Amino acid sequence: MNTISIIIAIYNRKDELFELLNSLSHQTDKDFEVIIVDDGSMINLRPTAELFQESLNIEFFRKENSGPGLSRNYGAKRANPDPENFRDYRENWLVFVDSDVIVETDYIQNIKKNLTEIPCDAFGGADKAHKGFNLMQKAISYSMTSVFTTGGIRGSKTAVTKFQPRSFNMGVRKSAFEKVGGFSEMRIGEDPDLSMKLWENSFTTAFFDNIGVYHKRRVDFGKFSKQVYQFGCARPILNQRHPKFVKISFAFPSFFLIGYLLGFIEYFFFQKGIILGFYGLYTFVVFFHALLQTKNISIAAMAIISTYIQMFSYGYGFLKSWILLNIFRQKPEEAFPSHFHQS
Repeated sequence: MNTISIIIAIYNRKDELFELLNSLSHQTDKDFEVIIVDDGSMINLRPTAELFQESLNIEFFRKENSGPGLSRNYGAKRANPDPENFRDYRENWLVFVDSDVIVETDYIQNIKKNLTEIPCDAFGGADKAHKGFNLMQKAISYSMTSVFTTGGIRGSKTAVTKFQPRSFNMGVRKSAFEKVGGFSEMRIGEDPDLSMKLWENSFTTAFFDNIGVYHKRRVDFGKFSKQVYQFGCARPILNQRHPKFVKISFAFPSFFLIGYLLGFIEYFFFQKGIILGFYGLYTFVVFFHALLQTKNISIAAMAIISTYIQMFSYGYGFLKSWILLNIFRQKPEEAFPSHFHQS
């Protein structure tokens, strides 16, 4: 039997913490603990955690702000604090979830079942939209998981690259986590960084298809654009750190952006629309695929907007980062100081 420690690093999101803890309190398997790490929130989150003291085994900690990765490390060190209540240390598992997710009632049960059937040192699952999410959240969820966007290269059983567990829904064997030093000082991209450190140390990762979580993500297009821009900036940094795992597919959104700009140049200067015609076809495919997936024409229409925002913002961030790091030879910490914890 495996022991499970759920680790939640959180900053301010009081309402979302309540929803997550509420979903954890209804698990069919109750044999797990919850470690909450308040990363220097400006509001008091302890009363929200205390609402679930009777239904969950909760430990609450508050620390100075350092970003999600180092806060998760803080929680990992405090996982399984009472050895008399837990079994073999080698079978302790750290499960990281973002504060803006909701898990289904069989989440813990399915994790334990998978661990007995699928040998691995780390695992992850998918994210999806809950029926209660608003239309924009569902459109953004489509864009972040679709095979026609960067969601198609993030990793799964059928992806073009090895699966990289993401911290919104990620489990790691505690002994493996400690051997690679846990999450790095990166504030953005810290989870794929951890996955690649695990690979470099001969640890294995797996995709569990029955532990999907409902992920709220950003609630408006402006915040979504900023988020995926930051993801794009982080990828060339990760490529420098882990050159063995560089894939040409990581640059697809940048090619998408450059191609779109070339399409306008072709149209206005040469009166041809061949390139833009391909983008028109792409838009058509995204709309009907989103319609097929969501069964809602409004979500499908908004999915076009969120998809272009995602591709353009990620592509611009990737291109900017690649130029700064490879042409101007800036150090990542100098080019993107907000992406790193400054000790």
